[in-house]
Amino acid sequence: MAGRIPQHFIDELLARVDIVDVIDARVPLKKRGREHVACCPFHSEKTPSFYVSPQKQFYHCFGCGAHGTALGFLMEYEHMDFVEAVEQLAGSLGMEVPREGGETPARPKREFEGLYAVMEQAAEYYRQQLRHGPRAVDYLKGRGLSGQVAGDYGLGYAPAGWDGLLQHLGKEATDAMHQAGLLIQKDGGGYYDRFRDRVMFPIRDRRGRVIAFGGRILDQGEPKYLNSPETPIFHKGRELYGLYEARKASSRLDRILVVEGYMDVIALAQHGITNAVATLGTATTAQHLETLYRLVPSVVFCFDGDRAGRQAAWRALEHALPALRDGLEAYFLFLPEGEDPDTLVRQLGREGFEAAVDGAMGLSDFLIQGLKERHNVLSHEGRAHLADDARKLIRDLSPGFLREQLLTELARLLNLTPDRLERHLGDAGEPLPATAARPQRTPARHQLHMTPVRLAIALLLLEPELASTLEPVPELVSPDIPGTELLVELLETARQNPHLTTAAMIERFRERQEYPHLLKLLEWEPAASDSDTLRRMFLDAIARLVSKRAEQRTEYLLHKSRVQTLDPEEKAELNALLTGRATR
Repeated sequence: MAGRIPQHFIDELLARVDIVDVIDARVPLKKRGREHVACCPFHSEKTPSFYVSPQKQFYHCFGCGAHGTALGFLMEYEHMDFVEAVEQLAGSLGMEVPREGGETPARPKREFEGLYAVMEQAAEYYRQQLRHGPRAVDYLKGRGLSGQVAGDYGLGYAPAGWDGLLQHLGKEATDAMHQAGLLIQKDGGGYYDRFRDRVMFPIRDRRGRVIAFGGRILDQGEPKYLNSPETPIFHKGRELYGLYEARKASSRLDRILVVEGYMDVIALAQHGITNAVATLGTATTAQHLETLYRLVPSVVFCFDGDRAGRQAAWRALEHALPALRDGLEAYFLFLPEGEDPDTLVRQLGREGFEAAVDGAMGLSDFLIQGLKERHNVLSHEGRAHLADDARKLIRDLSPGFLREQLLTELARLLNLTPDRLERHLGDAGEPLPATAARPQRTPARHQLHMTPVRLAIALLLLEPELASTLEPVPELVSPDIPGTELLVELLETARQNPHLTTAAMIERFRERQEYPHLLKLLEWEPAASDSDTLRRMFLDAIARLVSKRAEQRTEYLLHKSRVQTLDPEEKAELNALLTGRATR
């Protein structure tokens, strides 16, 4: 397993990259004063409100609130995960991405390069054969597909012979084809093509590489759909058909529709609905959900309304719950009996189908409905079993509004108060995690009240070298002054890494709950920007914090001295504090 990307490499990468170049290559920028501007790529607008700061190496939209570093921009604009964004930036600078433990997997391992190559050659062969396969063309036309959509998804045809692909690519590619799942080995030796007389659907990874195929038989026979087996480059529990095409069709996805099959994805695309994906012969997995929620805040599962469809939906719900947090949503659309997305979109058209998706059942409603269907809430035993099932479902749900809402709904169903229900759910084992509000990104015209802590942190983010002005770092941490622990951590980080940039400082907190708060503070602009003024503002904010902490500590020790005897160290500390107060 590859090791983590070292922090020092991320720091160096962000020090060398220029966010203006990264964004301008994708969204043309115009210089305006010290900053660069454009119409925001993340929401529709006519007047530019998207600003890029070369000094901060930070972008921010005053319209929708989108903001972040060069890495954050790639993750949001191109729907990359963090590692993909690091590799993209490093590649643009000719840097190789190291890994802790000595591995350097910035490029595919050499033994897999041949597999990707042979899969691409096979995809091209199948595309060529479609031009000479009238039965396959007639089938696709009969399903209402245009040549444009067939081309967008790279559809092809595997001819009926036993070794068409084998003959085309040659015996020297046999080992690679077999390892990639394109060939099946005969009992007596030799190989034959896995896919024969089938319409071919190439399956691509998030980088657009062909990693597998699905084949649909043209005449009667079983299986109707045949997928590639698991291979070193294809794991069906991780991949989603159509995800690459969905990302390519829209630079800003806000919702993804999960359907059951290839033709559902393509039929929807034929009607202009290009945000659908399909699982690959398996139920929706936790890895699928992690992938989707890195890209979009809302996932809609589209299932048949029969018993099997509802069971599949329930499994999807079980996997979705641990992945959800405030700001992420899951919905369930159950189709009328005998309908699938292909037939329904033909009946309703694009607008009608999207209206049905808009009206999909929310996860909370589906969960409550499912529990009621499984248990008799009129009996004590039924309610006890329901509570037990509910605990198993929501114990891994992140704290936040959704969890509180579910507890409220379940409490109402069980005739309990939410507090009593939460205590009851925690009795069966480890307590449920305590509820806590999660910070949410908000539109940025809201002005923060700049307390001394916020001011010090904002200035330190803007000019990390300000940390060197404090020798040594004064005692600042106070339980009664929120944010002081974070401020001290930032000071120590900046002091230990004197060449750290603003962007690198921010990225160190990406996976922590303080990250959105730091991004918000980075939006703040001081009235003056010269170094001397910023230094005076910073030292003044620190001085006010030191004074405030001293006052609080003095009051604490005075109060304690009235009710019990102070130990010698506390007496000395109180005397020093009182002396300091008298001289101020």
